[in-house]
Amino acid sequence: MKIKTILVSQPEPKMENSPYLRLIEKEKVKVDFRPFIHVEGVDAKNVRQQKIDLKDYTAIILTSRNSVDHFFRIAEEMRFKVPDTMKYFCQSEAVAYYLQKYVVYRKRKIYVGKRNFSELFHLFKKYKEESFLLPSSDVLKPSIPKSLNELEINWDRGIFYKTVISDLSDLRNVYYDVLVFFSPSGIESLLKNFPDFEQKDTRIAVFGNSTVVAATDAGLRIDIKAPTPETPSMTMALQKYITSVNKK
Repeated sequence: MKIKTILVSQPEPKMENSPYLRLIEKEKVKVDFRPFIHVEGVDAKNVRQQKIDLKDYTAIILTSRNSVDHFFRIAEEMRFKVPDTMKYFCQSEAVAYYLQKYVVYRKRKIYVGKRNFSELFHLFKKYKEESFLLPSSDVLKPSIPKSLNELEINWDRGIFYKTVISDLSDLRNVYYDVLVFFSPSGIESLLKNFPDFEQKDTRIAVFGNSTVVAATDAGLRIDIKAPTPETPSMTMALQKYITSVNKK
């Protein structure tokens, strides 16, 4: 069956040159965006119950824009004035750039990885005397705390926000040719919202090994995978598949 409609389980990209726009124009497909999960902040009282006192830390580890937003939200709720001497260790340039929403970039000590968390390891070793705080979601890759413990640095994790399943009941009678997932939480949301979901001719596209495992464990048939050496992005994987299927 040809591909005409795609549902991406994420918010719509805000950038004007989104690769999804190119996919729509080139393949003449309809692409909708709908977050299957969303983030809700926990309150300052909850953070205090985790025995987190912001004044105890000299460095913040930021893995996403959500972690940036919720660190500064909690700081405001706790009436904690973040000192100019605070060091920020950002997983990627995108996270570091987003940090400018809250601090004057050139006046702060900001250290940046290229993309992967492991690229910060040499910086953690260099600044082992710091007290690190990792503001995170309730869902965290096990490899992150494992790596930080192995580096033997002084660090704590604070759960500042939670990943929550979105209500998708309005999609019950809506059909898409392809459903696109980027996390195990997205798969979980599909099954929680639609426990009687039958895949039939619906194609499932997944990004990342953990999402592959979640989809397989859920008994779903995976038709499109990314990243691969040939298709490092989801839009490239979708385009390759659509081109192959639609030309028949």
